[in-house]
Amino acid sequence: MSPEKQAGLVLAVSTLVVVTFITVMDMLRAPPTTSVVVATDVAPAKAPAQAIVPVKTSVESEKPPAALSRRKLAFPVKGFNPANLRDNFDEGRGKRKHEALDIMAPRGAQVVAVDDGRVAKLFRSAAGGITVYQFDRDEKYIYYYAHLDSYAQGLAEGMMLKRGDLVGFVGSTGNAPPHAPHLHFTIFELGEDKKWWKGRAVNPYTLLKE
Repeated sequence: MSPEKQAGLVLAVSTLVVVTFITVMDMLRAPPTTSVVVATDVAPAKAPAQAIVPVKTSVESEKPPAALSRRKLAFPVKGFNPANLRDNFDEGRGKRKHEALDIMAPRGAQVVAVDDGRVAKLFRSAAGGITVYQFDRDEKYIYYYAHLDSYAQGLAEGMMLKRGDLVGFVGSTGNAPPHAPHLHFTIFELGEDKKWWKGRAVNPYTLLKE
């Protein structure tokens, strides 16, 4: 190979090396075009304040009918101080309204009949667990006791109960959290058909708070 060709080849190789070096350096300095984020116990973002839906207060609840207001209902959980009762009738439970009072108490606390009346139905459901439906004395209302741990011995459908008679024991059956035993209690105003599984929920807060 002639000296001229050798010089030309060296120049071409040198130029290629320089261009390649510059390209590599530019690539190293440039920011990456894509990235992968791996979540490791990242705290969830807080919901914006405007996304919080206000819950209705007890003031907005319908008042109990006069017929019930004139009665002196027994408090349904023995040993519970009515002064500590909290009105959570209008609170949300997922997509529905609670329409009952949750009375927190130790597991096994006695649950008693709030009024005179016969047992309409003993029922177990996925939501309410072990439950009792009790008519009032005129069979215009139903008293509903739910999440019981067990029934009182000998309790039966059709049995007449007196105010203060033992109905069952506080528990967490159904969809109640196992670590939070309580009585789910409400009153239903019945229609003319007197069907125990139907009716309009009535907030018993003021009746029990007295």
